[in-house]
Amino acid sequence: MTKDEKSGALGRNEYVRSLATGLDVLETFTPAEPRQTLAEVARKAGVSRATARRMLLTLVERGYAYFDGRVFELTPRVLGLGHGYWSGRSWHELLQPSLRDLSSRLNESCSAGVLTSDDVMYVSRVHTHRIMRIDLGLGTRLPAFATSMGRVLLANLSEDELLARLKQMERPAFTSHTVTQPEELACAVRAVKDEDVALVDQELELGLRSAAVPVRDAHGRTVLAINTSMSAGTESVQDTRQRVFPALKECAGHVETMIRSLGKDLESLTASGR
Repeated sequence: MTKDEKSGALGRNEYVRSLATGLDVLETFTPAEPRQTLAEVARKAGVSRATARRMLLTLVERGYAYFDGRVFELTPRVLGLGHGYWSGRSWHELLQPSLRDLSSRLNESCSAGVLTSDDVMYVSRVHTHRIMRIDLGLGTRLPAFATSMGRVLLANLSEDELLARLKQMERPAFTSHTVTQPEELACAVRAVKDEDVALVDQELELGLRSAAVPVRDAHGRTVLAINTSMSAGTESVQDTRQRVFPALKECAGHVETMIRSLGKDLESLTASGR
C-alpha cells in the first residue's frame, strides 16, 4: 500500500500527513544507517529536501535528534516514545510478539521463564501442540535442575552458590534419564555457562526434549530464559541443536534490546508475571 493509499483509507480530516511524514523520516534511521545526511533522509523517506529538513530540525529542537552540521543522528530520547505504555506491561505482554515469531519459525511451543527459589516459573508462553502430560500456563513452576530454562538460569549463580543450591533442593528422578547427583548437575550447568545454551533430553518427561538460551540485562546478568520444546523422537539431538539454537539466540537478542531500551524494572516485571 502506497502512502497515498494509506491516507485515502481515512477521511480527509482524519489523516495527518505531517505526522505520517515525520514517522517516515524517523523510520529511515536504522542500526545499519544510524547517521544520515539530509539528502539521504529525503530520498529514503520519499519527500523533498525542504520537507525532510523541517522534520529533522523539529526533531533536533525537541531533543530526538542531533545535527553536527553535516549529518543527523537520533538521540536516546526516542526510546522514550511509547514508554508510558510499555512500562506498565508484564513479561507476558512484552514477550508475546517475540515468542509468537519464534514459535512460527520453529513450529514448536515456546516459553519464557524466571528463576523462583528452586523452580523455573513460566512468565510467557506460545502454545502450538501439547506434548507434556501437564498443561503449562503462566505461573506454572517446574524444577529448575531438570529443565533447560532452569539450567540456563542456574548458570548465572556462582560456583559455590550453585553447588549449595543443588545440594539442598529436592532432586527426584522423573525418568531414567534424569541427572540427580549434585556434582553431575553442577558439571551440566557449567557446560551451559560455557556454551551459553542448554538442552535437556527426556530428563523431565519421557519423549520430551527442550532447548533454552539466556536473556541478559545491561549488566550482563541473566534475568530470563527462553526455550522451545519438542518430541524427542523426531530428530537427533545434534539436529535439534542446529535447528533451534540460532533462532533462539536471535529471539533472545531482540528481547535483550527491548528490555534495555525500555529501561524496564526487571524486579517489578518478574513480580507482575507471578
